[in-house]
Amino acid sequence: MLRTRVIPSLLLYNGELVKSVNFSSEIYVGDPINAVRIFNEKSVDELCIFDIGATIENYEIDYFLLQDIASQANMPLTYGGGVKNINEVMKLVKMGFEKVCISTSAILNPNLIKEFSKQIGSQSMVICLDVKYSSQSNSGYDIYINRGTKKTSIDLIQFCKNAVELGVGEIILNSIDKDGTMTGYDLILASLIRKEVTCPLTFVGGAGSINHIQELENKIGIVGAAAGSLFVFKGINKAVLINYSKL
Repeated sequence: MLRTRVIPSLLLYNGELVKSVNFSSEIYVGDPINAVRIFNEKSVDELCIFDIGATIENYEIDYFLLQDIASQANMPLTYGGGVKNINEVMKLVKMGFEKVCISTSAILNPNLIKEFSKQIGSQSMVICLDVKYSSQSNSGYDIYINRGTKKTSIDLIQFCKNAVELGVGEIILNSIDKDGTMTGYDLILASLIRKEVTCPLTFVGGAGSINHIQELENKIGIVGAAAGSLFVFKGINKAVLINYSKL
């Protein structure tokens, strides 16, 4: 029976596990390998790994760390961060990452979606779009690149539709406004994309409780629900504690 996938989303920076709020103010929250081991024990649906340093500082993909993560993980893995060419994609797939996610590189050169999907299959080709509410945009949202530091003029809906035609298998919508706030998903964004886009979707940004994930499913149906803060913090004081719950 199909159900919403509940997906921890982990951010890496210089080999460490971090968490951000509105794409800034990153704080250290632990060791990524230890987090993966705990998530193994909790039988998570999937795990997304995003190296934000490989994006904003353009440093090399940390294959040694990723190999360690892949060897430890018992769940399907998605990796994103600094991926620019097919050699990097194939290296990640051979390590054991089921899906490879591109963001800035896909927006600057959409044909990479077609190139990569031909090599690894659409089911393994993911794009992540970092978006922010804008009353001036036709869709109501602007797409940002370089970890939310540069706004583009690209229409969100049209880009998503083009990506589907090029062979993307999944689109992750990452809300900059909601990142780290734990106030619930952007349901307006979710409804907008669900109505216009046919491929599998995952939403991330804002989950503060399992009820927020249920609310997302009730609003738009079965999707992927990714979260960072929800699965690394606990309690009103946000003590670091790796945890996990399914619907």
